[in-house]
Amino acid sequence: MNPTDLKFLIVDDFSTMRRIVRGLLKEMGCNNADEAEDGAIALNLLRSQKFDFVVSDINMPNMNGFDLLKAIKADDSLKHIPVLMVTAEARKEDIVLAAQTGAAGYIVKPFTKATLEEKVQKILQKLATPA
Repeated sequence: MNPTDLKFLIVDDFSTMRRIVRGLLKEMGCNNADEAEDGAIALNLLRSQKFDFVVSDINMPNMNGFDLLKAIKADDSLKHIPVLMVTAEARKEDIVLAAQTGAAGYIVKPFTKATLEEKVQKILQKLATPA
């Protein structure tokens, strides 16, 4: 599975952050990305189009990253999609909750292309290896 073939959904209430993530993905060769400004919009997009990977902020209005993650994991047609959680604070309870809720990984802002690329690759390797 090659990240360049995947369609990403970037979920963050700050357009600047979405732009940064989109830019980093582009540098990784991933040109297929869409954006949503909160979990509710993201969920609608996920249900109406095909996405392969979600990069979601945790703190957002309307529907936060954890609620979005729960909704994705509760939906049979979406639960296979890996979700990489992004947050400004690396709070222990957030990391635990993310893992318990089924997040594929966790990344703390600000992050570099190298960090993002490494996380995405790790997640894809895990997916490629049947449990």
